[in-house]
Amino acid sequence: MAQQRNLPQSKEALLKSYTTRLKDDVKSMLENFEEIVKLAKGESETQLTKFLQCEQDTYEMHVRAANMVRAGESLMKLVSDIKQYLILNDFPSVNEAIGQNSKLFRTKQLECDQKLMSLRDDMAADLYDLEEEYYSSIYKV
Repeated sequence: MAQQRNLPQSKEALLKSYTTRLKDDVKSMLENFEEIVKLAKGESETQLTKFLQCEQDTYEMHVRAANMVRAGESLMKLVSDIKQYLILNDFPSVNEAIGQNSKLFRTKQLECDQKLMSLRDDMAADLYDLEEEYYSSIYKV
């Protein structure tokens, strides 16, 4: 009974973890994109020279773009994890697929058994005819 309570709690914790990862990654992508757009405007007044400011902005854009890529990869990994979880833990559909395959294989087995029985009967009839011909032949050795 305690085992049954632990399973839903771990499932709930896993779903919360997925939700948290999703929110964090989307938030990271949004924040980094907004900052890149702000840097592209170039309205900041600093005491740095234009060249230095441009280099600093370029470097920051590269870092933020890399952060966006990392967040995107994390989202793709999250989608993969959710798919894997769904495939491995969707017991009703797994059981249904197993039942369908079992039914299909039983049908195939019955078809093969019927074909083998028919082949056996045909061979027995042909063998009977051949034996009758052999034993009634005048050329027996």
